[in-house]
Amino acid sequence: MKLIKQKLAVEKLRDGFPIIFQTDTLPAIGCLPKFFEIIYKVKKRDSSKPLILMGSDISQLSKYVHQSALENYEYMASKYWPGALTLVMPISEHSKTNLRGIKNTLGIRIPNSMMAKSLIEETGPLLTSSANISGFATSTTAKEVSVVLPNVDLLGPVPWEKCSGLASTILSWKNPGKWEIIRDGQVSIT
Repeated sequence: MKLIKQKLAVEKLRDGFPIIFQTDTLPAIGCLPKFFEIIYKVKKRDSSKPLILMGSDISQLSKYVHQSALENYEYMASKYWPGALTLVMPISEHSKTNLRGIKNTLGIRIPNSMMAKSLIEETGPLLTSSANISGFATSTTAKEVSVVLPNVDLLGPVPWEKCSGLASTILSWKNPGKWEIIRDGQVSIT
């Protein structure tokens, strides 16, 4: 198991390497948005499958949301975050130029995990996915993840906070006031 401290994790992320860290739902593999291809390569993930942009606070992610959906985004984010809800939002024009490969929508989330939020506060938003090889079961502990993805550094210390082991609820914005549940998960939308 290759454990590293946050200072080195930040340096590695800035150099284009992915890092595995704990969230409230499942361990995540993350990278800075400009290096998004590394996650697809490491996970052997189909490039047509989206990644999730994690932030540490609502304002950090607001610039990625298209103006037409901003009010609805802020309402849902303030009601359910931090937590296990991913919002699929139309992205701003600015984001389209900065997030290569992402065209119209982006899943965004603020995890309820001190480890994840502390890392992201320092690095800025990270593109993420579950820390596993695509198509295989997701690991929930640092030890399990280190076996599945042995060449990716893990953010320490361990043991990590216990995660739920359940995926986030995914809610997609359709138009003002209109949402669609894409995946049921831990959060019940009311």
